[in-house]
Amino acid sequence: MQEVSTKPYLLRAIYEWCTDNGYTPHIAVVVDSRTRVPMQFVKNGEIVLNISFEATSGLKMENDSIHFSARFGGVSRDIMIPVENVIAIYARENGQGMAFEAPVAAGEDNAQDAPVSDSVAPAPALSSVPVSEPEKKSADTGSKDDDDPEPPKKGGRPVLTRIK
Repeated sequence: MQEVSTKPYLLRAIYEWCTDNGYTPHIAVVVDSRTRVPMQFVKNGEIVLNISFEATSGLKMENDSIHFSARFGGVSRDIMIPVENVIAIYARENGQGMAFEAPVAAGEDNAQDAPVSDSVAPAPALSSVPVSEPEKKSADTGSKDDDDPEPPKKGGRPVLTRIK
């Protein structure tokens, strides 16, 4: 039997922390073929969703997916997000929360990774990260090499910096 990831538990914990403190929980999601969201609101292969009690109906945060109904432009839509596609959960008011590794689906933005990412999930993500980091480490030669490669990959994408 496969061990359940800690990610869905962390998502539920941060969601609960946000609601307990009166904050509005938002999630940033990488959109792929398994994600069911209104595509007209997807930007750069990602979408940010307000998952507060007021914005959703029937929110279920399960171990493998997040389901709820929400209104987009006045039209109610059923939303389904695989937990592995969530890249961040945070409070809108102060930006506090947690960011996660981007899934392989993030590589679908690149034309060369699109067919591979659906069939083999872990290999492209692991191979693309080490290839990019050594190039930036050799160029930067700074003391915080690990911090510099992360923000360009996740910093350009994370909702924590795009939406305040």
